[in-house]
Amino acid sequence: MPTSIRILGIDPGLRITGFGVLDKEGQQLHYVASGCIKTPDGELPERLKAILSGLGEVIALHTPGQVAVEKVFVNVNPQSTLLLGQARGAAICAAVQADLPVAEYTALQVKQAVVGNGHADKEQVQAMVQRLLRLTGMPGPDAADALACAICHAHGGMGLGSLATRGFRVRGGRLV
Repeated sequence: MPTSIRILGIDPGLRITGFGVLDKEGQQLHYVASGCIKTPDGELPERLKAILSGLGEVIALHTPGQVAVEKVFVNVNPQSTLLLGQARGAAICAAVQADLPVAEYTALQVKQAVVGNGHADKEQVQAMVQRLLRLTGMPGPDAADALACAICHAHGGMGLGSLATRGFRVRGGRLV
């Protein structure tokens, strides 16, 4: 009998943080839930609090066993990168508060694992997430990115099967 693991994928953003929950049973993936946490306009601490408490509610409701978070890419605007990093920190804190292990994947790794092309566009990611999880409708872009992150984790990151990738980095397509 295959063991089942519930994975929460998170696509952090200061305005919109996407989340996606799926169950992995053997090699089968089953959609559980997805959505977005929208932060209020205003001061940074209130926005971070909304991310932290919103993801806390998602974790309490769906009880994942593992969490996968998309890593921050370096933006042209350093201020935007810093703000995104703080949103990501709030997301990681929500998982850590619930004593959940956190794996981190770059956008390139996620797209490679889900679409087979690390430079795929958002529409391709949405379409593949819909297809892989047999969804009746197309998920929104933030929820699709979060589900893609969970799918990447379920597949071990970059299509590496059941190989554990925590603590490793990918350089030139290889784990180092």
